[in-house]
Amino acid sequence: MNTTAAGGRPAPEWIRIDGGICAFGDTARPITVRTLWWTRTPVTPAQLDIDADDRPMTGLTHAQAADVAAHIGGRLPRSVEWEWAAAGAARRRYPWGDQVPTPAHANLREDGPGTATPVQAHALGATPDGLLDMAGNTWEWTASPVMGGGYIIRGGSCASPCLYARCTFLNAAPAELASPGIGLRVVRTP
Repeated sequence: MNTTAAGGRPAPEWIRIDGGICAFGDTARPITVRTLWWTRTPVTPAQLDIDADDRPMTGLTHAQAADVAAHIGGRLPRSVEWEWAAAGAARRRYPWGDQVPTPAHANLREDGPGTATPVQAHALGATPDGLLDMAGNTWEWTASPVMGGGYIIRGGSCASPCLYARCTFLNAAPAELASPGIGLRVVRTP
């Protein structure tokens, strides 16, 4: 499902991820996840017709990221939804499978350029459903709060070690943090 942004640039591409039972986290707690449409990549300034930058949009607080998600017709995913999309029913170690990350899979600290790259630069890191950049490049805000007013972030960034690229790895950030290392991905119901 593709559309075009007002300036003629491509709007976010949406991919349908069927729901199921997510074996969530390191303890594999079973949680039902519904079918959702996902943006194929993290949201970029180019997709929003802000400028031609095809790297993940960053520097947004959690509230700003939620506003961007609403602007394009969706919301931020819950942490369990994010893990389901990344790991799938097979519980892949990494979004693409169990192979240890290489620079062709993800933009991580080891062998990476040290800065965010275009969202389609790591095609070997795609999930079987076609989601790109679920590991590395930038962390992604989720809608799942943590104690102290923060939110869970998932996926690791270009400054992260390979461990952070694992589908079950999660981190948290203060809601008011506007970091160059945190972006967003959007979901919506069918």
